Amino acid sequence: VTAHQQREGGGFIVKRPIGGEVSELDPFLLLDHFGPVEYGPGEAVGAPDHPHRGFETVSYIVSGSMQHKDSAGNSGTLSEGWVQWMTAGSGVVHSEMPSDDVIKNGGKVEGFQLWVNLRAEDKMISPRYQDTPPEKIPVKATADGKVTVKVIAGESLGTSANIETRTPIMYLDIHLKEGASFTQDVPKEYKGILYVWRGSGYLGEGTEKNVKMGQMGVMGEGDSVTMTAADDEEMRVLLIAGEPLNENVVRSGPFVMNTWAEIQQAYSDYQSGKLGQIEGAEERYAATEAAKKRQKESGRWRQGDL
Repeated sequence: VTAHQQREGGGFIVKRPIGGEVSELDPFLLLDHFGPVEYGPGEAVGAPDHPHRGFETVSYIVSGSMQHKDSAGNSGTLSEGWVQWMTAGSGVVHSEMPSDDVIKNGGKVEGFQLWVNLRAEDKMISPRYQDTPPEKIPVKATADGKVTVKVIAGESLGTSANIETRTPIMYLDIHLKEGASFTQDVPKEYKGILYVWRGSGYLGEGTEKNVKMGQMGVMGEGDSVTMTAADDEEMRVLLIAGEPLNENVVRSGPFVMNTWAEIQQAYSDYQSGKLGQIEGAEERYAATEAAKKRQKESGRWRQGDL
């Protein structure tokens, strides 16, 4: 399956493996792959102030850097290799913008954002952040050194992740050298995908399923998955799988709840200011519009047209 493409946030292009061709994959609601894109000075765009309630967002920065702020007073900068696991819970307003360095000087930006649903009993818990630098994310190699696995969540090659998850899931970034093959055990009850984000190769036993960057395979029955890089090209694969919640899902924009009444309450709480606000919102919206204008003047916006 080839990931659907669309514009998001302030106008950046994403490939959407989950939430597009595959609408949902319990417990996952969305997976966006943003970039790789090379911005010129003043061209970088992000996602200005917006609310969330009822789920978790997981941001994984491959290249570039972004700065985040929220209505609870949290802020910080995420650079290459960082992972932010944000439990929105009862709700926050937050912004995800390019760092000052990327805005000023431009540069390459790439990364992922995953949305993980929360059980009904957890949807109104207090918001929480886990900002994890790359040195605290385990990376393990196979004995022959041909495959390395970054363990963002779950377990692989006998190594467990440091990040805590409310929903049992696996989130692995697997790097295979040319011709290398790797089999990962996955709990039989999990649902998930294998998303190829660099290179090409094969998913499943044998070489009958050829995949390339921007394509994915949805896991079937069984308790393991196998992937193989092409003989002439390395391959990087995200393995994302989790235990289904098997609960009713009602979603509208940035809110994911169990009933429509809860969605209406979320909008009411947001509009009445109960989720808070972040100082400087107008400046972030203005900066986004200025960056979009700069892209259109340079021709980069047209290059990204779908």
